[in-house]
Amino acid sequence: MQSSRNDNDSGKNDRNLRWYGVITLFVIVAISYVDRINIAVLITDAAFLSHVGLAATDRVSQGFLATAFMLGYGVSAFVLTPFCSALFGVRRSLVYGLILWGVVTWASPMFHSYGLLLASRVLLGVSEGPLFSLASAYIKAHFRSDENGKPNAFVNMGTGLGLAIGYPLVGWLLTQFAWDSSFHVLGVLNIVLGIPLVLAFVRMPAGHADGVKPSSFGEAMSRVGGIVKGALHTRHLFLITLLTSAALAYLWGSSNWLPTYLREARGFSMREMGWLASLPQYATVLAVFVGGVLIDKVGRERVPFIFMGASVGVALSVLMAINARDPYAAACCLVAANFFWGLQSPAIPSTVQYCSRPEHTASAFGVTNGVGSLVAGFMPALMGGVIGAMSHGVGVSPAASAASSASGFFAGFALLIGTQIVVFGCGFMLWLRDRSHGAHTVSGSQLS
Repeated sequence: MQSSRNDNDSGKNDRNLRWYGVITLFVIVAISYVDRINIAVLITDAAFLSHVGLAATDRVSQGFLATAFMLGYGVSAFVLTPFCSALFGVRRSLVYGLILWGVVTWASPMFHSYGLLLASRVLLGVSEGPLFSLASAYIKAHFRSDENGKPNAFVNMGTGLGLAIGYPLVGWLLTQFAWDSSFHVLGVLNIVLGIPLVLAFVRMPAGHADGVKPSSFGEAMSRVGGIVKGALHTRHLFLITLLTSAALAYLWGSSNWLPTYLREARGFSMREMGWLASLPQYATVLAVFVGGVLIDKVGRERVPFIFMGASVGVALSVLMAINARDPYAAACCLVAANFFWGLQSPAIPSTVQYCSRPEHTASAFGVTNGVGSLVAGFMPALMGGVIGAMSHGVGVSPAASAASSASGFFAGFALLIGTQIVVFGCGFMLWLRDRSHGAHTVSGSQLS
């Protein structure tokens, strides 16, 4: 009797401890997203643009700063994830990543040219690339497929919280101190806050192969090859990757141009821009939680409906934001758009975990997230090109100049609607294929 009670207490403690790891991953995702959007606020500052030799009207080069990060991030998520999973495990990979991206962030103001700053953004992307894949592997190891909606949602809530905190934080640092202070503060924050939390709370289950060092280089390469091969056999891999690409394209296009859009197209001050840019992100945090609850409630066969319904909501909200005349009404529409985007966010890792084997989950998510990030990474530069092209022919008067700039931003944000058409189509195809797979399974069981 005593032994049974002790076993129950031990099991309950293990179930509680696994949530400490989820909370840690939530915090790390949040601070990583503050790093990512730092540049999105800084490009509104003349001193920063002068430091790196950028013109205020060079929208393509400004957008490519975000694209450079995503290129490094995507390649790293695809290439480095299986090595991290096979050679270091979740815990050590997170520690090494936090050290690298903390140092890179802190040192970024030392780069005095646009080319060197681009290189630092690529390196930052490389260091952060495996993060979501490692988080997905941790959740897969600790939670069953019918209970992974909430932990996936909680980790993904870090995305919205990081953006919500990041815009006003960087804006405040920019108004109170020199522009380089944001890099120094964020670099120290990554190391001082992130590493102790990982060491204290991120643990893989007993008996899990995580972190077991291979005995030889040949064994290491064999293990990596097996993980990659298994990941490529994930069901619906192409559809999930395409859907992820479109979803991330919305996130990166909107988040990187939102501060400049609010400042130049809608005429808000720097102070107003900070808190208004954070509102859509708080909506994302709430919606990600709601989406996680929905995943566990509706059942696996209905998860594609979340993609379809949420994508329609995003597209209609962005369309209303573009056509709204009142700037505050436009901001409210963007809040709604981010809420609908947040509903679909936790469904992506949940779908990867459902369609992959446990030992291949990190690498499978590395493929979808890596390729998706590479494709989505071009959205900020593409939007910058459209914004710049549609803003040409600026008039002599300030009013004509502002009107031309606003029309460019409206055209750039219209591209975000196209991403949601892709999400809807992929969600519909996933529903059809899962429905067909379920019908074949039932038919096979009846024949047997």
